[in-house]
Parts: sequence; structure tokens; C-alpha cells
Amino acid sequence: MSATDTASHSSLMNGVYRHQRHIYDLTRKYYLLGRDRLIDGLDVPAGGTVLELGCGTGRNIVLAARRYRDAKFFGLDISNEMLETAKISVARESIEGRVALAQGDATAFDTKVLFGETGFDRIFISYSLSMIPGWEKAVGAALAGLKPGGSLHIVDFGQQEQLPQWFRAALHAWLAKFHVEPRASLLQVLESECEKRAASLSFETLYRGYSWLGVAKLAE
Repeated sequence: MSATDTASHSSLMNGVYRHQRHIYDLTRKYYLLGRDRLIDGLDVPAGGTVLELGCGTGRNIVLAARRYRDAKFFGLDISNEMLETAKISVARESIEGRVALAQGDATAFDTKVLFGETGFDRIFISYSLSMIPGWEKAVGAALAGLKPGGSLHIVDFGQQEQLPQWFRAALHAWLAKFHVEPRASLLQVLESECEKRAASLSFETLYRGYSWLGVAKLAE
């Protein structure tokens, strides 16, 4: 996104979540399915570094930090409103020493400037690509931010291909109210980006197509 587009999207997300952020985790746990499975599969190496793009309220980082206690975590989000909640969540867990948060655009970011890091062992994106204009660039930027042997983990809405049509239509209409659009071409984009970098890819359909889970791994 251009600087103007980034500012516009940041303003939009701040408006959407200025009040919702206070109840976001309570309400989203019922339909953001597959997030905990993603965290379980991170398999962070000892002393590893983990970046979440679109970290939102910090819910995933907090859970991952509990599980991988010797890793360092970094969170990037375009919404300052969401980051305020994330900071509170991190402070509540007393993990400020292992977690750094910053405002930024997931499609174009400089982690050296933001965090003093040039690469990460793991990067994950949980239900954020469906909210990011130019989301394909976020996939490419994430893969470019990995260390050799690192992996990118993505979970997001699928196309509900094995669920009733009425359910799919109702879900998409509901999500549109929050500027969320499931990415029908996620697998194709991942395949293309992995081919560019000679990365391996695993891709799973969860809950009858409700969610998709992809893991792209770079060679050592």
C-alpha cells in the first residue's frame, strides 16, 4: 500500500476497533477457528524469534509466549487502538521483557527499524489477511522476513466449501460488516510465493472448509 493508503486503512481499522477491542477476544473465540492449532504447530526453536503480523489485541502472542517460554515475540499491527489493548494484555502477563509491539503495515515493513531484528524463525498471520488490502504483498513480505529454515504459518477463513450455501452466504455477509473478506486465492498465492523462494508448503482444510491453515518453510 502507498503511504496514503496505509494511513487510510489505519484510520479505518482504528474506527472499527476503537470500541470493539474491549470485547474482541470474548466474541471472536467462537468463530476464529484454528488459531490455537496454529500456535501449537509453531514449534519455536530454543531462543527463537517469532513475529505476528496483524497481532491485534495480543491474544495469540500471549498464548504463544506461555507455550514457548524462552522465545522472543514481536507484534505488528496497523491499528494503534488494537495495540493499546495488546500492550495491556502483555503487561498483565508480565512478559514485557520478551514481547515488543509496533505499529506498521503488514504489506511493507522494516523490522530492523521497528524491532532491531533482520529475520525471524517463525512468522504467523492469524485471521488478518482477510482484512488487509493488497494482502498478497503481506505474504511475500512475511516470507522475505524469515531466517533460513524459518517458517510462515497462516490461518484464515476458507471458502466453507463443505458447508451449506446458506451458512456461507450468511457468514460472508456478516464478515463484510467488519471489512473482512475471505481470500479465495490464498492457496494459489502461497504456492506462487513458495515457488519463488523454493520453499515447501503444507496446506490444510479445517472444519469442512471453514478455515484454511498453511505452513510455508524455507530451506536451511
